Amino acid sequence: MPSLFDAVPPEVLENIAYYAVAASPLGPPAELLPLLLVSRRFHAALAAHTNPHLHARIFAVKFDTAALARRLGPAALTAPALAAELRRRCVQLRRLRARTDCFVGHAPLTEAGARALHEMLWTAYLMMLENDGRNERQLRAYARADRWLRDFWFDEDGASCAHLAVRDNAWPPNNDLSAVTMWLFWFLLRPEEYFALDDAASRNVISILKLLALGAHQYPVCRPAWADFVPDGARGAQPPAYGPYPALAPPPLAAPAVLAYLSLAPRAPSAPAPVPLLAPRAPAGASGEWDADWVRCVRLGGGAAAGAEVFRPGTMDGVWEGLFTYTEFTAYAALLSGAPPPTLHKSLVARHQQTWRLAEYHLLLPEDTMDAEDDARYAPLAPGDPLRAYLPPGLGVDHDRAREGIRVHAPGRAVDTFYARCPPRAQVTRAYAARVREVLVVGEGHSAWGQFALIGRVRPDDGFVTLSKEYLDGDRGKWLYRGYFVGDAQGNFTGRWRDTLSPAEVLGYEGCFFMGRRR
Repeated sequence: MPSLFDAVPPEVLENIAYYAVAASPLGPPAELLPLLLVSRRFHAALAAHTNPHLHARIFAVKFDTAALARRLGPAALTAPALAAELRRRCVQLRRLRARTDCFVGHAPLTEAGARALHEMLWTAYLMMLENDGRNERQLRAYARADRWLRDFWFDEDGASCAHLAVRDNAWPPNNDLSAVTMWLFWFLLRPEEYFALDDAASRNVISILKLLALGAHQYPVCRPAWADFVPDGARGAQPPAYGPYPALAPPPLAAPAVLAYLSLAPRAPSAPAPVPLLAPRAPAGASGEWDADWVRCVRLGGGAAAGAEVFRPGTMDGVWEGLFTYTEFTAYAALLSGAPPPTLHKSLVARHQQTWRLAEYHLLLPEDTMDAEDDARYAPLAPGDPLRAYLPPGLGVDHDRAREGIRVHAPGRAVDTFYARCPPRAQVTRAYAARVREVLVVGEGHSAWGQFALIGRVRPDDGFVTLSKEYLDGDRGKWLYRGYFVGDAQGNFTGRWRDTLSPAEVLGYEGCFFMGRRR
């Protein structure tokens, strides 16, 4: 005798299943399982291989889709593609929740185990780059990724091996796994949770972050090498690809390590009030905050992100507040000579606040670019001295207030080059950005050490920003600030400064810094 359930139309069954799942959006769609077991007819109507449309709807109620569509195109949003991605993500979230591979095992990971670990962490990292609210809730409330990361990095048996390395007077590993997990740690960091730790646990966290943030000779600030304005194109081995994504490689761990360290490091009672750091989580609806970081991962992986910007014009324009740190020179010199991590642990770290006022200038192609192919007026500057922010020697910069820009004269060039003052960020359209051929940054600032001038350049391949800082009184010398802009409208400029007396090809005296827009 037919069951009454057999009379339920398929579209009604789909809506029943969808709303049952939508009522509890966290985690895998467990509410679907009882319905699948009712009968063969229910299973045929609701299974992923027969009804991918239902599973695509479920994906959209559990995860954010705007960035997925923007970066991967319409093919990533087909019903079969979303149904497959729903299954893949649920598997990875369950693994995170179970703290899989969070601790050092008794046996080394197999090749398959290492790939599974990388896929789990890359899935979480990409979810945060696509976060409009739903993704972070899945990672934090269901998968408890923040707890996984705390144990991975700071437990004495954590699989990062940071604690084990420090115990053996060695430096924590620096590899793609370290980079992905440190970026995730920053994305999910809530400083108040770490301020509540007991003294011993807090010291352990700070000691590891201090090594990663200040150990510039072990953890480079960028990739490719900072001294190369035009990278040679060598990317190393092709990284693996997961799910619908292309091959990707993570930016170095230095930027998130610096931000995490400066967020959590204790201050002396006499130190100035802390400069507010940007909350690492973008507001709901702002996955575009991380579009440039996505492009950087694609390019590091050897691919190309069509129609996307690795540096949004107007990013560096405005007033900035932040701080820089420095360690004892003799201690840092010892590190460069091979001293172990305890040398840095024992070294005092001073911090000074500073304020910058920056103006961004753009070398613009004319709207009819056919007229500019062989015109020297629109040719970017040749790569110059990396210790002078890649600017050619003898460069002259004159303000042209009538045209609202600067005229740049480089020795050996027959004509001056005009760089227009960038418009307000809200007025930077895609059409305008497509005309920007080069970005120069000119400004000034002050700190407890005095007033200084700033001038620099943006590396077009990856948006790496380098600024030359020269104190006006002449006694404090010249310094080089190098880093990435992390985020967009809510972002930070962060990285490392270094001395300019050491040749670019050797390790120099370095410290870290952070600058955020004045709000």
